[in-house]
Amino acid sequence: MRLALTVAALLLAAPVLAQQPRPATCSRDLLLNEAGFRQQQTRLAAVASADQATQCRTFREHVTYLQKARSVFATCQDGAERARNVAEMDSELVNYRALIANRCGGR
Repeated sequence: MRLALTVAALLLAAPVLAQQPRPATCSRDLLLNEAGFRQQQTRLAAVASADQATQCRTFREHVTYLQKARSVFATCQDGAERARNVAEMDSELVNYRALIANRCGGR
């Protein structure tokens, strides 16, 4: 009986034990992510008619931002919200890397 209770307790605790603790900065990091997205959209819109070198530099900077944002979502969220946001960042990274390869010669 005691063994059965121990096994049941471990099975119930397994999901909690498997979760990594979130950094104390997650609330702030998620808020900064949101503000950063607005800044990035403004920056991308501002270079829409700029010369190629300026656009390429902005695209590369945006990829760097997306990588950081993805990391915040992966670290600070869980469940469906995490899966959705990480997948969105992965998709955007693929798109912008392809854009850089096509328009900027991969450089």
